[in-house]
Amino acid sequence: MQTPGTTSLSIAEAAEHTGLTAHTLRYYERDGLLLESVERSTSGHRRYTERDLTWIQLITRLRSTGMPIRDVRRYAALVRAGDGNEAERLALLKAHRERVEVQLAEVTGHLRAIDVKIGIYEGKLENIG
Repeated sequence: MQTPGTTSLSIAEAAEHTGLTAHTLRYYERDGLLLESVERSTSGHRRYTERDLTWIQLITRLRSTGMPIRDVRRYAALVRAGDGNEAERLALLKAHRERVEVQLAEVTGHLRAIDVKIGIYEGKLENIG
C-alpha cells in the first residue's frame, strides 16, 4: 500500500515520466525486470510509485548501455532476494561496466576520426573563403 505523501502514477503518466511506452512498462513487469509487482488501484489499473520509477530508470540505463535482458533479470532477482548476494551483484555490474568502457573507447575512436574529417573540410572551406 502507498504511504501518505508518496507519488502514484498511472501507466500513461509513468510512461511519460520515464520516456518508455506503456507496452515496454508492461513488458518489464511481465518479464521479471521490476523489483516487485506494480501496485493496482481499486479499478485494477497499474499505479507506479517513486521507487518503481527509480528502478525503471536504472534498468533503462542498464539496457541503454547494452546489458542483456537476461543479466538485467538476474540483477533484479538478486536485488529482490535481499542481503547476502552483494558480491554477485557487484560482479555483474563490474562485468557490465567493463563492456561499456570498451564500447566507449571504440565510440571515442570513431568520434576522433569524424573530428579529423570535420577539420579537413573546415580547413578547405576557410581556404576558399
